[in-house]
Amino acid sequence: MKNEFLCVVCPNGCLIDAEFTEGKPPKLIAFEGHKCQRGEVWIRQEIENPMRTFSSNVLVENGNCITASVRTTKPVPLARVMDIMDEIRKLYPKAPLHVGDVLLNNPAGTDTSIIVTREVEQTR
Repeated sequence: MKNEFLCVVCPNGCLIDAEFTEGKPPKLIAFEGHKCQRGEVWIRQEIENPMRTFSSNVLVENGNCITASVRTTKPVPLARVMDIMDEIRKLYPKAPLHVGDVLLNNPAGTDTSIIVTREVEQTR
């Protein structure tokens, strides 16, 4: 299979043409169009084991806001994002919450944590 990818790791924004197998996992066969070493590393990861950092929100108990934004501290395998979201949906932390508070470690067996990214004060 062949496809074109826009590299996102540096300001060059190279268009990389990649050829890869369609297996589980796919395997990179050949690529061209990258202008730096980071593009080579990125396209291999994007084809063989895509990773993502993502944000979401959780409902908050007794807070001055109904929700608090959260995010992963490290990139996680794209294939595990929905499993992690299932665990995030079960969270219902009590206010107060502070930026950087860890709400969940190793969701879905991944090497990341879910942290708060918004201050939420407690209501009385």
